Amino acid sequence: MTWLVGAAAVDLRDDAPLQIMYGVAGEHDLAERTLDHLAGWRGSRPVRVGSGAFDQSQLDVYGEVLDAVHRLRHQLLPLDPMTQRFLIDLTDDAVRDWQQADQGIWEVHCEPRHFLHSKLMCWVAIDRAVDLADHLGADLDAGEATVDRWAATRTAIATAILERGFDPDVGAFTQSFGSSALDASALRIPLVGFLPSDDPRVRSTVAAIEEHLIDDRGLVYRYRHDDGLPGNEGTFLLCTFWLAQAHAMAGDVDRARQLFERAVAVRNDVELLAEEYGDGELLGNFPQAFSHVGLVDAAWAIAQAEHHGQSLDQRTDAPS
Repeated sequence: MTWLVGAAAVDLRDDAPLQIMYGVAGEHDLAERTLDHLAGWRGSRPVRVGSGAFDQSQLDVYGEVLDAVHRLRHQLLPLDPMTQRFLIDLTDDAVRDWQQADQGIWEVHCEPRHFLHSKLMCWVAIDRAVDLADHLGADLDAGEATVDRWAATRTAIATAILERGFDPDVGAFTQSFGSSALDASALRIPLVGFLPSDDPRVRSTVAAIEEHLIDDRGLVYRYRHDDGLPGNEGTFLLCTFWLAQAHAMAGDVDRARQLFERAVAVRNDVELLAEEYGDGELLGNFPQAFSHVGLVDAAWAIAQAEHHGQSLDQRTDAPS
């Protein structure tokens, strides 16, 4: 947390957006460059360092940071003044930016859209900040008025997601407002506590993803439409773990374990996972933190469901 505040706090104080990534020494400029002298894995030129997505707008980062702080609050509290200020600024930015279009979690190569997952994670950011408000100290300007403003925005985001994110004809929450395309990131709706696992809209979304986004091996694609990138898309291991976690939280432990075992079965000889799997091999970034975080979350949810013998929704005060 100290590293993140040191790298990013100056951006927020200057009204610049939080970047989706920083260098290990806090670098802000991660522009791509090509290393032409390297052949790449199995001749997969060009080899690049940096990331062309470093300056993309991806609004889900607000929720990822605040959710991490909320989960680890017992290790992080009490928060130092710089961290308090950083989290307040981060929440205010989520309040300011949630209605904007962005590139979304998958860094799509197309015009910005109003991605449901981005709206959802802005809701998460504000929801966690409201819950942490008592720990944000004297830097919480205007006290209750600020928290009330945050809470009102949280309600507005929830209303937008429920009214514009669910397509009755598809029977599911879809990738973006006004779209009929399915996207596995909608599985995070119950995982982050936005709606309970037994909500009919959640159940039908899970069912639609099971029907349309699973391959013959039982692994989950993140989506199945053209995203502007060449080449074939493999199944996305993180999404398979999300589906397993969603089933575990709903109390269907057998289905959760089945999906989990299928995903971990593709690990390599040193027990690591890549980003994707397809055509009998691991594909994409390797090793991929996304995949391993998904594995841990799904394993934990399955273990808890087996221990308690019941569904495990994160929160009970989800929007209706």
